[in-house]
Amino acid sequence: MDIYRSHVLVCGGTGCSSSGSATLIERFNEKLAENNLEKEVKVIRTGCFGLCEAGPVVIVYPDGTFYSRVKPENVDEIVTEHLLKGRKVEHLVYTDHATREQNAEKALEDITFYKHQHRIALRNCGVIDPENIDEYLAMDGYRALEKALTSMTREQVIDEILKSGLRGRGGGGFPTGLKWKFTYNSQSDQKYVACNADEGDPGAFMDRSILEGDPHAIIEAMAIAGYAIGASEGYIYVRAEYPIAVKRLTVAINQAREYGLLGKDIFGTGFNFDLFIRLGAGAFVCGEETALMHSIEGKRGEPTTRPPFPAVKGLFAKPTMLNNVETYANVAQIILHGADWYASMGTEKSKGTKVFALGGKINNTGLVEVPMGTTLRTIIYDIGGGIPNGKKFKAVQTGGPSGGCLPESLLDTPVDYDNLIAAGSMMGSGGMIVMDEDNCMVDIARFYLDFICDESCGKCTPCRIGTKRMLEILNRIVNGKGKEGDIEKLEELAQTIKSTALCGLGQTAPNPVISTLRFFRDEYEAHIRDKKCPAHHCQALLQYVITDKCRGCTACARVCPAQAISGEVKKQHHIDPDKCLKCGACMEKCRFGAIVKI
Repeated sequence: MDIYRSHVLVCGGTGCSSSGSATLIERFNEKLAENNLEKEVKVIRTGCFGLCEAGPVVIVYPDGTFYSRVKPENVDEIVTEHLLKGRKVEHLVYTDHATREQNAEKALEDITFYKHQHRIALRNCGVIDPENIDEYLAMDGYRALEKALTSMTREQVIDEILKSGLRGRGGGGFPTGLKWKFTYNSQSDQKYVACNADEGDPGAFMDRSILEGDPHAIIEAMAIAGYAIGASEGYIYVRAEYPIAVKRLTVAINQAREYGLLGKDIFGTGFNFDLFIRLGAGAFVCGEETALMHSIEGKRGEPTTRPPFPAVKGLFAKPTMLNNVETYANVAQIILHGADWYASMGTEKSKGTKVFALGGKINNTGLVEVPMGTTLRTIIYDIGGGIPNGKKFKAVQTGGPSGGCLPESLLDTPVDYDNLIAAGSMMGSGGMIVMDEDNCMVDIARFYLDFICDESCGKCTPCRIGTKRMLEILNRIVNGKGKEGDIEKLEELAQTIKSTALCGLGQTAPNPVISTLRFFRDEYEAHIRDKKCPAHHCQALLQYVITDKCRGCTACARVCPAQAISGEVKKQHHIDPDKCLKCGACMEKCRFGAIVKI
């Protein structure tokens, strides 16, 4: 085995890959060869480190120096200064948003972004090469599968998952062990294990990052699940828009087969299990379990009424157990360390940790894994670094299109399944979008309804027609044509859809409107009654005004496409509201901050 004095870990997640991390790896290898360091220093492409805002990320071990926003032209300096001469490149070292300190002398876990986290599902992401099974094995990989197959009965495995309190991380929060038990109890000559890696929520990328950074964890967990319920085959349903995840998953499955960890007679126990990948075309509705299974079978991805539930009649009309990626990512650790270990984290009814994709108006965008019960304030301010540019926090949207928007007054809400529902939102799969004072909550609701209308499968009338009627009303309101009674119509439609739609996605489709009406009703009323957008966001309701700060430089008049600005040189100018197109070109051009939106 080769021994290296230093390891250079380069983020190979989608975010950093799109910023050129593959080029960084090539450049590192070239420079190491030029300096005869290729036998002393090894470059490893990992999965996502989590701190996407700082990408591309490079971490040098054993000292743990965290370099951020590394460009190809920086590689030469890192190699010659740090790896050859032992001098850290200070201007590339990551600066903590909260402390304004560099991490040159700090361990990774001391960076504010990581300090409040507890990584279980993400434990290997950014740590190992996801395409090297030996590195996964070195991190106790497949030990849980060995333990389950050689020293536990199927019932004991299910009981361990039950006692751990693990709940489905795909959004519903159904007890995982209970789902396994139902499928185990179903009698059939063939059963299946399935993984939902479709991840259709806007702003969500938790499952993608786990598959990209630690694919063997999902393979191992599905094999354990297969053993527990008596299945010999499993299917991973992943969207085709995740090419890196699909590639690494394919490599990992082939490696597991080569090592005898998938296939026939695993660990000499007589247990047979194999996995297959099925690509989805990106339909949001295929995140619903029955629609997903229809898609795997090659049918149109539409939901069906339940019962029968998949545990009784699922894939190919056989009992099927379906969990999402993050749920599976916890399984091996529970089997390895025990249910009591896992249940010691989190809250009474929501055990363990939860991964969130933190995005929107936040300093530290990226992946966050925290114990259940951590407050929204801790996630947004202590981990996320707060709101950029000194702006005021307005709302946080959790749960994707099925969730809701929570205001500042609820920032101290502990994040778990029950508390979020009580607050007017839901956990969902884990998207968490932060909004500031410049966001219009009516337009946010309109955005999500527009997404839902596009993604509706059209099978049931409440979702197909009802959401369109809601969207029409919201479009009118943001375009300044709202009228009295619109709010009441939205509420009536929302409740009707919620109580009559066929599947869970349809039933939760009105949630963005319901939550914004609950907490930001005044914004709806301002749009309708005053024809004003309090956030100065909705273009149709804006008016541009030139203040007395104007120097009369004429720059605004020269860029106005409608010739709506008049005035003499060196004197205050004026905008004709009847001619103004509200394009904002004048405001962008003004160097004196003399043009404002009202």
